[in-house]
Amino acid sequence: MNKLSMKGNWNEVKGKLKQKYGQLTDDDLIFAEGKDDELLGRLQQKLGKTKDEIRKEIAEF
Repeated sequence: MNKLSMKGNWNEVKGKLKQKYGQLTDDDLIFAEGKDDELLGRLQQKLGKTKDEIRKEIAEF
């Protein structure tokens, strides 16, 4: 997955992440074009995972 190339289905992915990780909020999952590193950083802090682990998990959705 390059640069979180999922803009089109982000709402679906966002819902799945919120189901799996109840502590995530809409604010945590804001996806703005060109700000994917910022999003990954927020998720990394909240979930205690590496950016690569998060990218892999998102790609599996």
